[in-house]
Amino acid sequence: MGETPRLVATDIDGTLLTDERTISPRTRDALARMSARGTPVVLVTGRPIRWLQLVYDQLAEPLPAICANGAVVYDPVADEVIRADPLAPELLAEVARRLRAEVPGVSFAVEIVDSREMRHEAGYPLRWDADAEAIRAITSPEELHSVPAVKLLARAGEQDPDVFLEVVAGALRGLAEATHSSYTGLVEISAAGVTKAAGLAWYCARLGIDERDVLAFGDMPNDVPMLTWAGRGVAVANAHPAVLAIADEVTAANTSDGVAAYLEKVFGVG
Repeated sequence: MGETPRLVATDIDGTLLTDERTISPRTRDALARMSARGTPVVLVTGRPIRWLQLVYDQLAEPLPAICANGAVVYDPVADEVIRADPLAPELLAEVARRLRAEVPGVSFAVEIVDSREMRHEAGYPLRWDADAEAIRAITSPEELHSVPAVKLLARAGEQDPDVFLEVVAGALRGLAEATHSSYTGLVEISAAGVTKAAGLAWYCARLGIDERDVLAFGDMPNDVPMLTWAGRGVAVANAHPAVLAIADEVTAANTSDGVAAYLEKVFGVG
């Protein structure tokens, strides 16, 4: 990477947001200054589209977003999905079959309609979602895989997330991608080859930007592909050990405006 990146990509939760899910004025202004200098800024997140408004309400302008761990590329100005790479129904069925056989008590939810809606099994615990229009329980096991889904979510009670991920990834090796971005035993499953890196690579190719000219920030295992792909991968200090191990650099924690601190120090946007 040269002195200034041609594109800045950042994760949201645990990286850009504080632990109270807020974006500080300092961080908002640093991103706005990068954009004003002509450097595109893109959000790369495990979040579904329906969870982005909380973020956009705190930014100077809505930023393009790569959602669902790379499966959805979203233009917030046009409110348009410009690319989606979902799990096909037959693949969803096979993934669910394998995991039911491997993991006692596993329960599922699917992000559908490009992550604007969710369907979940009755036993799947909802921790944040409360949108009665977009979220509802399925009425039969077959409904779980009746339509394509940009992400399958799997839980089996409280689990060590790293251990649970190993079990799920082992069961799905060669079939689908498995990762995690929480400490509550949630595993997120995408179609084979779908990662934050793949979604970001597609977006950058569209803009004619080489990976060597991309600066990326992240904190959790689902960020590892993106941080290793980008020309410069920066972890926040609160990052998961797997992220700290592969990062090119480490900045301050999310609670100390780590992304803004890095942009101010390295690129003088303070």
